[in-house]
Amino acid sequence: MWALYCRVSKRDMHPENQRAALEAWAKAKGYQYTLFEEKESTRGGRPVKQTVLAALRARTYEGVAIYKLDRWARSLQELLLELDELSTKAIEFVVVTQPIDTTSASGRLFVQILGAFAEFERELIRERTIAGLERARASGRVGGRPRKPLPMKRGEVLPSGAP
Repeated sequence: MWALYCRVSKRDMHPENQRAALEAWAKAKGYQYTLFEEKESTRGGRPVKQTVLAALRARTYEGVAIYKLDRWARSLQELLLELDELSTKAIEFVVVTQPIDTTSASGRLFVQILGAFAEFERELIRERTIAGLERARASGRVGGRPRKPLPMKRGEVLPSGAP
């Protein structure tokens, strides 16, 4: 039995592509599986991922499959700690869109390299977003929805004498 884990960062995003790829992979391998979906990840944690990790620690599943490496961990350190824990329990870890096999030395090296690049990319996006917001503020623009106008008196909105 395998755990399939997919995650989207925001509630209005859709995990259909991840779900379809994971289910196709599991069916092609002939594996029975349970699909776990994380609809919104926050800095406070990812409760569905914690459920998956607890089940893996209890050896409920023989492995976990994910769509892309960045869907699993936010940092290289987090990724390596969790992969090390899984490997000590002989739990397989598969990324269906990348040829990752954590049972070999070269596979573990590949995971570390990809994890470092994913963390680097995430940090670059964060830096660009912050710089863009600062530029916008400096030019007088403020992000977010426009404020709702305050209720006005009828005479301030309509010219006098209007019905």
